[in-house]
Amino acid sequence: MGIVLAAGQGKRMKSKLYKVLHPVCGKPMVGHVVSTLEKLGTSRTVVIVGHGAEAVQGYLGERAEYALQAQQLGTGHAVLQAKELLGAEEGTTLVICGDTPLISEETLQGMFRLHEEKGAAATILTAVVEEPKGYGRILRDERGFVSGIVEEKDCSEAQRLVQEVNTGTYCFDNRKLFEALSAVTNENAQGEYYLTDVIGILAGQGEIVEGYAMKEVVESIGVNDRLALSQAEAAMRERINRGHMLNGVTFVDAASTYIEADVTIGADTVILPGTTIRGRTTIGEDCILGPQADIQDSTIGSGVEIKHSVLLEAVVGAGTTVGPFAYLRPGADLGENVKIGDFVEIKNAKLADDVKVSHLSYIGDAVIGRNVNFGCGAITVNYDGFNKQLTEVEEDAFVGSNVNLIAPVKIGKGAYVVAGSTITSNVEAGDLAIARERQVNKPGYADKLRARFAAKKAQSKKSE
Repeated sequence: MGIVLAAGQGKRMKSKLYKVLHPVCGKPMVGHVVSTLEKLGTSRTVVIVGHGAEAVQGYLGERAEYALQAQQLGTGHAVLQAKELLGAEEGTTLVICGDTPLISEETLQGMFRLHEEKGAAATILTAVVEEPKGYGRILRDERGFVSGIVEEKDCSEAQRLVQEVNTGTYCFDNRKLFEALSAVTNENAQGEYYLTDVIGILAGQGEIVEGYAMKEVVESIGVNDRLALSQAEAAMRERINRGHMLNGVTFVDAASTYIEADVTIGADTVILPGTTIRGRTTIGEDCILGPQADIQDSTIGSGVEIKHSVLLEAVVGAGTTVGPFAYLRPGADLGENVKIGDFVEIKNAKLADDVKVSHLSYIGDAVIGRNVNFGCGAITVNYDGFNKQLTEVEEDAFVGSNVNLIAPVKIGKGAYVVAGSTITSNVEAGDLAIARERQVNKPGYADKLRARFAAKKAQSKKSE
């Protein structure tokens, strides 16, 4: 079982956004914490909400149960709000803060193992830091068990030298947790009920209280202000990039590459500098992405090349090339071996295999068949000012340069649309369509036109 403390307002963030919803590498902090609990396989997860309760519940949805802490009266009081849901349960309960996105599944598994091996009533996740100022110190007895936690303001000179500190994450025997909470008082300077008091109560009852020191101290970052948010972002980004590299992805310059938490990337893909991959994006193997590619919530097949381009909610088939300077908008669905060149925009359009749209084109609200070629500057005119209309181009058709396809319109299989045409009616399979004015040349008229314009310009200057 897991209890996530997410009721605090987070005044130091100085933000209209509720603290635990601030994103780290594209995912709200509380989302990272709940995802970690899901990986651990917790049977039940209760999120303690207070300020911004509706927003947190709206984000997490049915991934968790919720208990309301209407007044923020301390961490012990917060955990106590879960008693109605979990108080009768047997087993181990993890208590973790919703603003600690860096605590990893591996660290929590290590703490669980120690907790179970020692038969502990409580196990504290600790960190050994060079500069412990501001943290509660972990006190251990002669057997190595935790005897208590002392806040810095209450430390003796000897206790101030202790470098093992409390991170605010705990494992408890569930029944013993709620029994001890009933004995916690608010007789302190803040008038609050502290969860740390449970540790002293359990130790005083002769229960085993353990401490598990995390291996990576950076995981202990709790985000209370924008500075800590930036530190967590940098640490998470380094962790994400490292994980991809260990899985066979090449980063030419990891420091300038931004990959969000829910991205998956296949082996032997190369990420070039300045690339950002966000949301729930899936990348296949053997791709070359970047430089300066911005990809969000998209599905990219294997062997794809994307450079200097923006993709949002797009699907790109294997072997396709995109860019430079292309824009694939939501609903862009490209088949295999498609070529999307420079300054091409695709929106809500399905392009079959082997389509070529090489430069300066717009395709929106369209279905394009296999092996179609769009010439330079060819566009679908899909909007009549009120409604979007569909353009269909069947396989093996050729659309010449600077062609306007006025939707709704259909170009048949193998048809040929001559450059410069504005097509307003369907073109049957195998037909050639031309829709442009016949060219007229007027001998010597260019000189007459220049003279007329020059005289008009001179007259305008005189009148000034």
